[in-house]
Amino acid sequence: MKEMSPVEEIRHSAAHVLAAAVLRLYPDTQLDIGPPTDSGFYYDFDSEVPFTPEILLEIEDEMKKVIKENQRFERLEVSREEAVSMIKEIGQSTYKLGRLDDIPAGETISFYRNGEFHDLCAGSHVSYTKKIKAFKLLQVAGSYHRGNSDNKQLQRIYGTAFPSKDELAEHLTRIEEAKKRDHRNIGRDMGLFHIDDMRGKRSIGTQAVVNCHT
Repeated sequence: MKEMSPVEEIRHSAAHVLAAAVLRLYPDTQLDIGPPTDSGFYYDFDSEVPFTPEILLEIEDEMKKVIKENQRFERLEVSREEAVSMIKEIGQSTYKLGRLDDIPAGETISFYRNGEFHDLCAGSHVSYTKKIKAFKLLQVAGSYHRGNSDNKQLQRIYGTAFPSKDELAEHLTRIEEAKKRDHRNIGRDMGLFHIDDMRGKRSIGTQAVVNCHT
């Protein structure tokens, strides 16, 4: 098991809370993976429901409920046979059985449980959900299962989490400032180019044409 830093544990735990919230709202969803990243976390979902911005807000609200319940993260070490049974019992065979097969023979197999939610996972996590004090869901993107375009495209929800609300606010401010510095926005603001919607519609349907004046 890779040793995680305290902020990685918070983000990994937030990914589990995200998956738990999605299953509460959309129980037919199939789960793939949900690791921490350098700047946050993500989880990949197979759902017939498109995760629109409005639905992301609903999921965030459900995550807050899970956190408020102060669920304990419990590690469960099981045999491979027990793991197969658990995955089937929780209705997550589509991707989790394949992820189980990725674990080499002889290596410890573990699940983490918080509340009613179980996930195949090596860990580690915070002790209780209330230790996730500051998080935000950021966006949804398409992601092929195992990064292979021959596989089904899943919905990847990206989020971020920090030890404090101040750190989260600073991070979100940096994201917004980076967007403002984007060269397309700077060029538009300075009059270096503009997007001609009418010309775009005539020439290539719904795609706009960028006219440069430099």
